Amino acid sequence: MVQSRFRHTIDPICLLVDNGSLKASSTLTLRRIARALSQKIGFEVAPVSMLHSNAIDPELLGGRPAELIAPALQKRLKGAQQFIVIPVFFGPSGALTRHLPARIAELKASVPSLRVTLAPCLVEGGRPNRIELLAHILADWVEEKRAQAQLNRPAVILVDHGTPAPEVNAVRHLMEKQLAHLLDGKIERLVSASMERREGKAFDFNEPLLEKVIGTEGFSKGDVIVSMLFLSPGRHAGPDGDIARMCRNAEQRYLGLRLHRTKLVSQHPSLVDLLAERFFRAYSVSQETASAQETLREQPSRASIKGEVSRF
Repeated sequence: MVQSRFRHTIDPICLLVDNGSLKASSTLTLRRIARALSQKIGFEVAPVSMLHSNAIDPELLGGRPAELIAPALQKRLKGAQQFIVIPVFFGPSGALTRHLPARIAELKASVPSLRVTLAPCLVEGGRPNRIELLAHILADWVEEKRAQAQLNRPAVILVDHGTPAPEVNAVRHLMEKQLAHLLDGKIERLVSASMERREGKAFDFNEPLLEKVIGTEGFSKGDVIVSMLFLSPGRHAGPDGDIARMCRNAEQRYLGLRLHRTKLVSQHPSLVDLLAERFFRAYSVSQETASAQETLREQPSRASIKGEVSRF
């Protein structure tokens, strides 16, 4: 184990978790971030996914299969019962609010001493006058693209995956507002869009879709930057993703339209700083919990919230 620069009573096992993908590039990106985060915080960090990634051919992953979080917890229970889970999620998706608690509850049924501390998501919200670090990351990539292509007041479309959870969709709208503030005077206009949505009026909050924005007034000619609210390359993002193909097709359809895609969030060095801050907040809570259980021998409690850190 890496020697931490902080004193602690119990060494936690740290899991860096993303939603998962069938694309090897997504898992390889997660592993790269985990290595950088481990060096930053002084603890070993294991990269795991909620779903999907275990179906990737291990040969595409350097011969090491991707891990899912439930088996990862189960395997490591032999060495410890205290875990810190660091989510690489923009907001509180169902994977964090339903899937993960259900898997933890199943494990606690056989290992009551299991303790899992869930760090906050990448965006918290609830602080009207505070610009989220994620907004600065997005702004940096827009500014880089603007400088590289020498663009004068381009239009910007902020695009995310789309979600069935209004709480996650709220992250997109918050980033839209904060990005517009950070780029004020440097761009012509900014709107946000999603790549996909579920059927039904209940999911209209994902509108507009990117395909419906491109070609409309202000986004049919000239330079338009597509700001990528995506963590890693996958089905939508990346050089061969749906967004790249959509941009190429749109440029052929609309004469004079030039679409410029930004880098992804995972490519920004500040992402590791953000994850480290989330880890240390969760670490502090986990140590308070451990000390209380050692002195009071408390019975395992239900999940509770301290700030934005969840304890199970």
